[in-house]
Amino acid sequence: MVSIIMGSDSDLPVMQKAADILTELNVPFEMTIVSAHRTPERMFEFARRAHERQVKVVIAGAGGAAHLPGMVAAISPLPVIGVPVKSSNSIDGWDSILSILQMPEGVPVATVALNAARNAGILAAQMLATSDPSLLERVIAFKKSLEMKVLEKARKMEQ
Repeated sequence: MVSIIMGSDSDLPVMQKAADILTELNVPFEMTIVSAHRTPERMFEFARRAHERQVKVVIAGAGGAAHLPGMVAAISPLPVIGVPVKSSNSIDGWDSILSILQMPEGVPVATVALNAARNAGILAAQMLATSDPSLLERVIAFKKSLEMKVLEKARKMEQ
């Protein structure tokens, strides 16, 4: 299972895209709000216990200072995919990107592009697919569909 967490409900329009692609790929997930700054005890409890609840990958979205992905990665043994979110208090999203991307050695966070929660969902599915042959087939089919869409657009353009 994938756990999608975000610092605020204002992040939901971005983070919903991760939920949508996981639904499309038939990957079970949960989604909730875990604020590193406003609910630190909730964040610590989530990070300490997620693996005990059969969570395999965490997707953490955050804007502004964007400490949530890194703090969860510091506590949890699970892989964390960080989604920098351009928020109302963001410096054009760069503060979020750098807060998630520039992690110290020993505390990795896989970081996708600004607002790229869909890519985070795809990456989570690919991680899980390494040990799930059925999911691997769905990921392969998804990738093939991307190829077919591009080829169709190229065909139309060339006509």
